[in-house]
Amino acid sequence: MNRRPLRPVVLLVAGAMLVGAVFAIERGLETLGIAVAFKAKMLCSGVFLSDWRPQDVLAELQIDDLAPLRFIRTRVDPSEGVVRASALGFVKREAATRGATGCALVPRGMTRSELRHASVRDDSGLWGRKPALPLPTAPPDDPVRLALDSVISRAFDEPDTTRLRRTRAVVVMQHGRIVGERYAPGITSDTRLLGWSMTKGVMNALVGILVRDGRLSIDTPVPIPEWSTPGDPRAAITMRHLLHMSSGLRLNEVMTSLRSDVIRMLLANDDMAAFVASRDLVATPGSRWAYASGTSVLIARVIRNMLDNDTVYVRFPRDALFDRIGMSSAVIETDAAGTFVGSSLMYATARDWARFGQLYLNDGTWNGERILPEDWVDFTRIPAPADSNRAYGAHFWLGVPTDPGQPAISLSAGALQAAGHEGQYITIIPSHDAVIVRLGRTRYGDAWDHAAFIQAVLGKLNPSEKRN
Repeated sequence: MNRRPLRPVVLLVAGAMLVGAVFAIERGLETLGIAVAFKAKMLCSGVFLSDWRPQDVLAELQIDDLAPLRFIRTRVDPSEGVVRASALGFVKREAATRGATGCALVPRGMTRSELRHASVRDDSGLWGRKPALPLPTAPPDDPVRLALDSVISRAFDEPDTTRLRRTRAVVVMQHGRIVGERYAPGITSDTRLLGWSMTKGVMNALVGILVRDGRLSIDTPVPIPEWSTPGDPRAAITMRHLLHMSSGLRLNEVMTSLRSDVIRMLLANDDMAAFVASRDLVATPGSRWAYASGTSVLIARVIRNMLDNDTVYVRFPRDALFDRIGMSSAVIETDAAGTFVGSSLMYATARDWARFGQLYLNDGTWNGERILPEDWVDFTRIPAPADSNRAYGAHFWLGVPTDPGQPAISLSAGALQAAGHEGQYITIIPSHDAVIVRLGRTRYGDAWDHAAFIQAVLGKLNPSEKRN
């Protein structure tokens, strides 16, 4: 009996199903690879930068929507400074500490030793930091401190056990001294905590220092080799465009999607700046505002190209900024290619984050020494021209950011705010001569109401009181 040949439509459907299955498997493995990379990287930084025990890092890492990470196996090797993570037995990634530049994912096919010496020397001398004078602190019986106690205490409450806030640290400064401070169990004033996108504010400062020294102009097109071909429209992008999040580059900023550009940049690309530089334009530079972490990594790349010496580059944030204002704990991590991850990967103690806010409250000066150019802080406050909500300045928020696409909640006149993923905030309020730092592990955005917290704190501070 002769079999009838399969009809073309049946073959077409079967072929489409096979292609779809292969595509789904590839997508699934890529997503799993990003998850494995994330766990390796975060565990490495938690152990080797924040000096936590591996089990404590894992307890904070595998929470809420990140609970599936518990199925990814990890092994910490303190003697080698390496964290290895794997899933399904064959999806594997390693992250390694490079000492003074933090942890980075080890590129596939590269050894840890090769990573450490590929671009940035892991020189023990880079750890050398100037001793910092402690921040002035109000005594326990100070009236403002006593008034703030209940407000700060409530910041650590958990009113909804299904959507935890996980506040880690709060520091409130007024008139240049600490008037309120508290930490979650296991965290102290010496614990380095990740600032996520608060790091962008530090990029603003580093650019400002180069502008002060006459080494950089914010209105000159940035030198990116990938854009040097004659006629490339990206060659028109200036530092002003980058600071204002108005580059016009095609960059998708969705932290909750493992397929977004920001996640792929951070966890699937060894050279993050090269990934960002490869993106094409979707708008004329300066014409459209779109928050994108990739622009901050490009800023870090521009600074590296300008300094043209990796040892000088690695030391630059410390020599030019951190050591001069006493941020002795601060570390900006680099990617595998050796460029600072200026979008998000800076660790510092809560007090050092407060020092950074105080620098901007002081109009860019510290103990009488000018760190940032005159008028730089005022420039930072000017809303990005392309931002219709007028909520974003030069790599700082001018209000409390909300969900993507929604207007930021207004702050008082002249206020600045550095804000990061999972509820990291430095809020600078000139009207009250105050800096408010809140750091957390808040996975659900609606679990923490930062605007309400700011108002509660300001309600205990006297706006008419002048600095002594």
